[in-house]
Amino acid sequence: MARIVFAVCLLGAICTAQVKPVTPIQHVVIIIKENRTFDHMFGLFPGANGASRGKVSSGKVIGLAHALDQEPNIPHAFNGAVRAIDGGRMDKFDLIAGCGAPKYACYSQYKQADIPRYWSYAQNYVLADNFFSSLSGPSFPNHQYLIASQSNMAISNPRDGKNFSWGCDAGPTATVQILGGGKAPPCFDYETLGDRLTDAGLSWQSFSPGFAKAGYQWSAYDAINHIRNTSQWTAHVLDVNGFKTRNSSLPTVTWITPPGQYSEHPTSPMSRGESWTVAQINSIMASPDWPSTVIFVTWDDFGGFYDHVAPPNVDKLGYGARVPLLIISPYVTAGQVCHTQGSFDSLLAFVEYNWSLPALTTRDATADPLLSCFNFKANVAPIVLPE
Repeated sequence: MARIVFAVCLLGAICTAQVKPVTPIQHVVIIIKENRTFDHMFGLFPGANGASRGKVSSGKVIGLAHALDQEPNIPHAFNGAVRAIDGGRMDKFDLIAGCGAPKYACYSQYKQADIPRYWSYAQNYVLADNFFSSLSGPSFPNHQYLIASQSNMAISNPRDGKNFSWGCDAGPTATVQILGGGKAPPCFDYETLGDRLTDAGLSWQSFSPGFAKAGYQWSAYDAINHIRNTSQWTAHVLDVNGFKTRNSSLPTVTWITPPGQYSEHPTSPMSRGESWTVAQINSIMASPDWPSTVIFVTWDDFGGFYDHVAPPNVDKLGYGARVPLLIISPYVTAGQVCHTQGSFDSLLAFVEYNWSLPALTTRDATADPLLSCFNFKANVAPIVLPE
């Protein structure tokens, strides 16, 4: 029997639906940063499955160097990621262009003093140490998994000649590489979590940066034709610079991708990106929505950096290398390191579980929704950190 949803949508306001969540969480916020692995950021965190040494292709084991605030931009394409993972041996990261001897640029690691506020979130909320990017490759396809649990088999960032050109409003010659060697325009029409939410009368917004005239970098919904080229674009996709100063309640689900200078994409400073993230989180914690919110902070791909944990081989596209996930909510056990296996698909699976929505693909249908990382009887206070 089809579920009947009653919704009240006032002009200019967020749609309020009568679909009740399964848990006390009424708002999900997903903040997506750039290009880091778990060992690179949290390999030294107490109680986590981290490493401070890594193997290179010669078989030698080397120490992970102290990461710089501004790390180099290491190539991190699909084929390079697959080669680095090396069937789970995790020993060929040094063969990525720009990484190898004598500097081994991708074998690096932060200390607590380098990322003190991210460390504080991990100490006071939850750090997941068995969480993987959905695809062995770069940002564009992984951002698609964060909204749809698929990428139409795309494995690269789109290009228009020599220029990056993202989404449906990219240049007419823009293409993205498809697994197997083909190419396609970076404009798709598969169902997304936003569509599932709309169908259920639930609200959603995606806050993202503009990117010149070549599409919207890291704005996943720009690659979805029936959203980018309809009224849904202006209804749901907003300028990320307005998130912190918004004067409305959080919708059911919010995606937030930062402007480039705050993204932590090398060579953008980690400290500057961390400050930006804290500012967004502080604004949520100061709002009336905080008592019913979970904030997931994750990093969209491995960025070429080393990690020692072999990703599960779930299909031809992934998983990719392990990335950090912070779970910030009143409904957690403070200081827990959650060892449950998950991926970007798990974030969609959590939303689908919490609001009884149908899955989009096999990926989110079989992903763990990370319920073991929560404590729904808890009431952890907001930790407002300096911006």
